[in-house]
Amino acid sequence: MTGDNRSDLFFLPSWPPTPDVLLWVSLTIVLAGLLGEFVFRSLKLPRVVGYAAVGTAISAFGAGIGSAALAPGLRLIVDLGLSLLLFELGARINLRWLRANPWLLANSLVESVLSFAAVHLTLVWLGTESRVAAAVASILVATSPAVVMRVASEFNASGQVTERMIVLTGLNTFYAVLASKFVVGWLHAEFVGSWFRTIAHPLYLLAGSAVVAALLAWCVSLIARRLDLRNENSALLLLGMILLALSLTKMANLSTLLVPLLAGTMLRNSTERPWVWPRHFGTAGGALVLLLFVITGSVWSMDALMTGAALGMAAILSRLAAKILATAALGRPSGISMRQALALGVALMPISGAALVMMADLQAIYPAFAAQMTGIVFSAVAVLELLGPIAVQAALRYVNEDKLR
Repeated sequence: MTGDNRSDLFFLPSWPPTPDVLLWVSLTIVLAGLLGEFVFRSLKLPRVVGYAAVGTAISAFGAGIGSAALAPGLRLIVDLGLSLLLFELGARINLRWLRANPWLLANSLVESVLSFAAVHLTLVWLGTESRVAAAVASILVATSPAVVMRVASEFNASGQVTERMIVLTGLNTFYAVLASKFVVGWLHAEFVGSWFRTIAHPLYLLAGSAVVAALLAWCVSLIARRLDLRNENSALLLLGMILLALSLTKMANLSTLLVPLLAGTMLRNSTERPWVWPRHFGTAGGALVLLLFVITGSVWSMDALMTGAALGMAAILSRLAAKILATAALGRPSGISMRQALALGVALMPISGAALVMMADLQAIYPAFAAQMTGIVFSAVAVLELLGPIAVQAALRYVNEDKLR
């Protein structure tokens, strides 16, 4: 035999085998799916708790995000998963309800302002620099759209608290994105000295995102006139359109949170009838949402916990108190009982993927500044990624809107 004997065995794999990204992603989906089913069937908890627990375990082995910026591949998954959920959430926001019940809009504004003020004042009182506290507070105004939509859908929840939870989540996410962009504008003035950037950047994001959202809503409406969106093929077409809009959004440096949320809201309010399509637009969307929760659950690290856990817990508690106080104070004028108002305040507790995206956007522009708040935000996200879904389920069960009891 001549030549290198190994060349004759070229068809055999190298030893030891080298796992690729596909293997790890597949294992993650399988483990998260199994654990999600276990907590749902055995513990009667939302499946997303199991998904987030897998992410938490990944971080425990040192393979999580930690305090680093989101890698491009992970950011893409997060953006895709959130886009589907935000579009669904926006498509359930009926602005006519706000016109008919202005106290509900007042509740939204007061809840968001109080949340911002409570977190900001708490962090400043504990020694955090004012501009860092303002940036954290703007991000933590938002309730997690991902958690709210998944838990409500999973337990077939319906009723006054469920519908108000969805509307207030959509509105405070909108406020949070705007507030975080104005914080970025403020940082432009502080670090670059450009007042043009301070004003132009937020306005460009809002106006540009509204234009792309309007185009997406118009295209979906056009398709819906000819196709049944409940059909699997039509749902895939709709999914593709949302992904195309996300691609345009990223190319134009617009908000990946505002575009799907505004598009869904525009679509919902273009007609009297509700829009119906498969949850998360089918299996592909469901897999993206699962990975979204795993990634968000992996944000913590020992360094982040050591530097920001105490402040993160303080932010969580002050934020929760503000949301409960606002909903309790304005619950009766807006047409719900005190029991329902308290449940609504608790249901607004979760934070997760939207906060992660806002942090990633800030890290991309001012990484040194973002590093000062990473420990606080990521600690809060890590805690509420596990406790938030349980809080939403408990709140809906407290007012008998959990239909799977």
